[in-house]
Amino acid sequence: MKVKNSQNKSKTDWDKLADMPDSEIDYSDIPPLNEEFFKDGKLRLPKAKSLISIRIDPDVLEWFKSQGAGYQTRINAVLRMYMKAQAHKS
Repeated sequence: MKVKNSQNKSKTDWDKLADMPDSEIDYSDIPPLNEEFFKDGKLRLPKAKSLISIRIDPDVLEWFKSQGAGYQTRINAVLRMYMKAQAHKS
């Protein structure tokens, strides 16, 4: 797991967890996932995103790319926050 921001740094010992055998995992606080649990479940897939072409200044694009994988998702999240902020103004 790659941590980019020390404020969001995980306190989980991922190496220890990866080496732990399944028999040592404590499931006591998790209810069993049996047929009854899934009886009324429904598969919900996210809406497909629109494929578009957009012009972005090179430095803006490079900044988002420099943040690592998922830069397009982050651009979408920033645009969504802006959209919501504008909706609250009207």
